[in-house]
Amino acid sequence: MLLNCMGLELSDAFLRVSKALSNKVTNPILEGIKISAEDNELTLSATDTDLSIEKKIKADVKVEGETVVPGKFITEFVKKLSNTDIELEVNEKNQLLIRYDGNESVIQCYNPVEYPGFRKLKTDEWFGISQKDLKTLISKTIFSVAMDDSRPILKGVLFDIDQKEISAVALDGYRLARVKKKSSANVKKQIVVPTRSLNEISKLLDDSDEVINVYIDSNAIMIDNIDTKIISRLLEGDFVNYKQIIPMNYETFVIVNKVQFEDALERVSLLSKVGQNNFVKFDIKENSLLLTSNSEIGNIKEKISAVLNGKDVTIAFNPRFILESLKASSDEFVKLCLNTASNPCVIVPTEGDEFLYLILPVRMFG
Repeated sequence: MLLNCMGLELSDAFLRVSKALSNKVTNPILEGIKISAEDNELTLSATDTDLSIEKKIKADVKVEGETVVPGKFITEFVKKLSNTDIELEVNEKNQLLIRYDGNESVIQCYNPVEYPGFRKLKTDEWFGISQKDLKTLISKTIFSVAMDDSRPILKGVLFDIDQKEISAVALDGYRLARVKKKSSANVKKQIVVPTRSLNEISKLLDDSDEVINVYIDSNAIMIDNIDTKIISRLLEGDFVNYKQIIPMNYETFVIVNKVQFEDALERVSLLSKVGQNNFVKFDIKENSLLLTSNSEIGNIKEKISAVLNGKDVTIAFNPRFILESLKASSDEFVKLCLNTASNPCVIVPTEGDEFLYLILPVRMFG
């Protein structure tokens, strides 16, 4: 193999595919990144068998060939060469020669024959969605996925796919996030995509209305976006029946200015971080929302205006769960839907049903 390419493009490509390298490697070959030169293209690919990323860049290929280079080292090394042109050559000893600015470095490579091939999906199932909307589905739900291993299926986001709409759902036992977007699909099904894969998919997307197709087979999905391809294993198992968790009726509705609510809650929650009572109390009555936090060093109270429809309610929450839900919304006003102090709060837009955030209350002592 012999080729020339731009250092910046090569560095960006190594950085992209290196995200598929695992920190827990049982097979040494999976510590490598495969590079293949053919038809004036250099293809880089990496996998940990759960997540696979492939990236193509332009190159002046003089001799076609392939090898597997130590992944983390080559990524860091080439990052230092982003401002120069690079020549890559693989010799008869399966060593990669990197030439730049009159210098030459030599790296021993792995045998490419031992490297697993980039997975091919055999499927005719897909859904199409704009890059902007898919990015939104991910960013506005992923913070609610479970972090512990007690229920592995909850460490991903559920995509509830219909012919005209997709609902993304995440929950961790204390809160639930659901966001809806329009799409087109030739299938009706539910899949659960791991959090790590969604983070990498999100980085691939921009805020455009360009529609991309997501292909689905029995246990994986693939996104093919021009010069980058990502394949992710799907989580196996039955997701929670999230529709049963969401209350059907409410006794109290409160509409608040989102920014005012968020700012006040951030200030009040400062005390909850330093005291034993890690909650903020909400007193809702007389068209106002009073936020209160107490600790050994003092107390903070803030009142904001609200439009109340229904019964007065006094309830308490972990403020982080409320704040993360508010930050995910770009609406000027949000609606809080409540019943009693022991029932969850549901945050929705004042019009429509694009998003829904459900947060369980905490018990107040004293």
